[in-house]
Amino acid sequence: MSLRPAITIVVPGFDVAPYAREAIESLRAQTRQDWTAVLVDDGSTDGTDSIFEAAAEADARFHVVHHELQSGLSAARNTGLELVNTTFVGFLDADDVMMPRALERLVGTLERTGSDLVAGAYVRLRPDGTGYAPGPVQPWVAAATDPARDATTLAEHPAASGNIVAWSRASRTELWRELRFPPGKTYEDQLVAQLLYTRASAFDVIPDVVVQWRERAEGTSITQRKAALPVLRDYLEALGGGIEILDAAGLPAAAASRVALILAMDLPPLVAIGATHPQEEYRRAIGAFVRELRARATEPLPAVIAPAVDW
Repeated sequence: MSLRPAITIVVPGFDVAPYAREAIESLRAQTRQDWTAVLVDDGSTDGTDSIFEAAAEADARFHVVHHELQSGLSAARNTGLELVNTTFVGFLDADDVMMPRALERLVGTLERTGSDLVAGAYVRLRPDGTGYAPGPVQPWVAAATDPARDATTLAEHPAASGNIVAWSRASRTELWRELRFPPGKTYEDQLVAQLLYTRASAFDVIPDVVVQWRERAEGTSITQRKAALPVLRDYLEALGGGIEILDAAGLPAAAASRVALILAMDLPPLVAIGATHPQEEYRRAIGAFVRELRARATEPLPAVIAPAVDW
């Protein structure tokens, strides 16, 4: 007898044929099997759609939706959200890999604690010359997820605000009422993550690595296109918007934690790109954002960022 699914995993994909099978198999390999998945083909042209269809033919837990034209990651995730009718929901990008015990730990934690949201750790999956190899848990991820905490809040655990990726968590579907990803934007999970944290009555964190996040060898991931001015604008808008959400929720410690992390992690590579970028507008955008953060920062700006104040 089949199990009634406890969680729906929304799996968006656009032209990810080299990776989609591995993502799908990582779901099939879960130690907890009471799941269903919505595979959203976002107008792919490379055979991703056929891979999704084959998965659904082989396993009834997979359901496929096709966008006629590419609409973006936010739209694809939103399409999947409209079809969720399970208690819990989670996400997996179709070029990433879910660890075998991820659903066991994520869903099991929520069932035990009664919280609205649980977030786990993640690692990058980087090309190593022959394939892909996982790296270590980065310090900001560990600060957000280790040690495990049950039924906490951002007031009690402000560093959790640094874990902003959509696919490292599971949440109660009810939490998504009237909440969707912003269409047409990159870095779409930043705002949504802070809204989820602030709307949750309580959330859990676990130190388990639940996803390996692929940094594609061909350089086509959004995070690998930061030198493009439109991507930069979306990036800075998302970073600033997340801080505003924390401010509006009356969470000054979480906002300060987020500012410190952005100064330490997000801005140094952008400033390095801006130093030689051909577009003056690129540098001006970074400079304006750095000046905004300087007014909030409790510590001096890192030396690598300070020059951008004058851009």
